[in-house]
Amino acid sequence: MGLGTAVMDGNKRLTVLVIASGGGHWLQLCRLAPAWQGCRVVSACTADAPEMPGRVVGHHRLRDATRWDRWGVAVLGLQIARLMVQWRPDVVVTTGALPGLWAVFWGRCLGARTVWIDSLANVQQLSGSGRLAGFIAHEWWTQWPHLGESPPGVQGDAPHFKRKPRYHGAVW
Repeated sequence: MGLGTAVMDGNKRLTVLVIASGGGHWLQLCRLAPAWQGCRVVSACTADAPEMPGRVVGHHRLRDATRWDRWGVAVLGLQIARLMVQWRPDVVVTTGALPGLWAVFWGRCLGARTVWIDSLANVQQLSGSGRLAGFIAHEWWTQWPHLGESPPGVQGDAPHFKRKPRYHGAVW
């Protein structure tokens, strides 16, 4: 059962923002498209990427920035804030990198439910953005079982932060 079976306030369909950097992040996000079938979907990506499968009501091309480009980070954050205010998504889903981190932040500020799925490429450890998303996102997932939640009563590798991402399988 995907998000598309959920409705809010009678007949209002959920608005889902799906957002990621280009490349593998975007391709993994596209593989999850059946989960939001039937929703009002808005997509955003930093690259000229393949179209998101299914019906999308709006697609936005975002500035590509890295943490080393302070001006680019600020511009990207403002682009995503504008996108969030324009579409007012009920749910934000991302497979990562900086655009997803901004979307989780702004989504949380505006009352949206947020889901961070760390990229499959992060085999040995969570991504830098993924570690930060763990403090913000409602749902925080990894695609590698050994990076997922520790057994009950066992602390993770960061004693100051006991929460660990959940493992639900991989989408690649």
